[in-house]
Amino acid sequence: MVPRLDAALIDARDPATMDALRHAVEKVGFLTVHNTAILRADIARVIEAYRAFFHLPDAEKRAVDMAQTGANRGWGAQGAEQVDPAANPDYKQVFDSGFALKADDPLRAQNLSVYGDNLWPDVPGFRDVIEGYYAKALTVAMGLLRAIAAAIGEDEDHFDAAFTRPMALLRGNYYPPRPDWAAEKDFGIAAHTDYGCLTLLASDGVAGLEVLSADGSWSKVNAPIGDFVINFGEMLEMWTAGRVKATLHRVIGTAEERISVPLFFNPNHDTNVAPPGAGRVILAGDHMKKRFDETYLHLKKAARD
Repeated sequence: MVPRLDAALIDARDPATMDALRHAVEKVGFLTVHNTAILRADIARVIEAYRAFFHLPDAEKRAVDMAQTGANRGWGAQGAEQVDPAANPDYKQVFDSGFALKADDPLRAQNLSVYGDNLWPDVPGFRDVIEGYYAKALTVAMGLLRAIAAAIGEDEDHFDAAFTRPMALLRGNYYPPRPDWAAEKDFGIAAHTDYGCLTLLASDGVAGLEVLSADGSWSKVNAPIGDFVINFGEMLEMWTAGRVKATLHRVIGTAEERISVPLFFNPNHDTNVAPPGAGRVILAGDHMKKRFDETYLHLKKAARD
C-alpha cells in the first residue's frame, strides 16, 4: 500500500511519520505527500500551461522539437520515447526543461547533453509559469531528500553537496485518450523504473499511474491536484546500496486525456553514485546519458549514424 504523508509532519520529523516514510522508501518505492509549500493553484497553473502547449498544432510545437535540435530539452512528439524495448514507442507527448547553466559555467565547454539549453515556445507566459514552478519544485524535492537521508540513518545534509548544479529535469507529460489502435504493447508509458534519484510528480487528478506491487499485481496510484506522488529511481537505489527502492510503474491510458508533471531530481553530473565501498566510480551524468540514449529515439538514431 502506498502511504499518504503530511509534508509538514515530515519537515517536523514527527516520529510516526518518519517511520512511515522509512517503510515507503525501503519497501514500497512510492508514497504520496500533501501540505507542501507548493499550492494547489501553482499546480493547476502549470498543468494548464502545459495543456495549452500540447493542444497547439504540431507545426507550432515543431519549432522546439528536441528531435530536430538533437537535445533532450523541448518538445517530444508522440512516439519519441521507448522506455521498454519490448513494447512499442510510448504514445504520449512531453515537454522537457531543466537546470540552466550560467553562460560562463565551465561545464558548457564539455557539451554535456544532460545540461542542454532550454528551448521555449513562442507562447505568452509559458516560460514564466514553468520556470516559477520549477524553482518551487526544486526546494520541495531537496527538503524531501533531506528527510529521506534522515529516514535511512544518514545525516540530513548527506546529499546536499551533490545538488549544487542538479541535473533536475521538469517534464510535462501529455497522455491523449488511449487510441483506438492501441494493443497490448502500446502504452502511454510502458513499465519502467525512473533513471535518477527522486521524482516529484503532480497531475491533473485523472487516474492512470500504476505501480507494480510486491505480489506482482499492478496497483493504481492517484493523487488529487495539490498532492504529489513521490518515487525513487535506479540511481538512488544504487547510490544507497539498495536502502532506497526503485519500483516499476507504467501508464496504460484511459478514455480521458491526462497531464502529469514530474520533476526528476538528480544530482550534479560529476557525483559518484556507485554504492558506498564499491571501489569504483559511476558518474551520475554518465548514467543519465546512457539511459537517455537508450530511451529517446532521436538519440538512438544519432548513436547509430
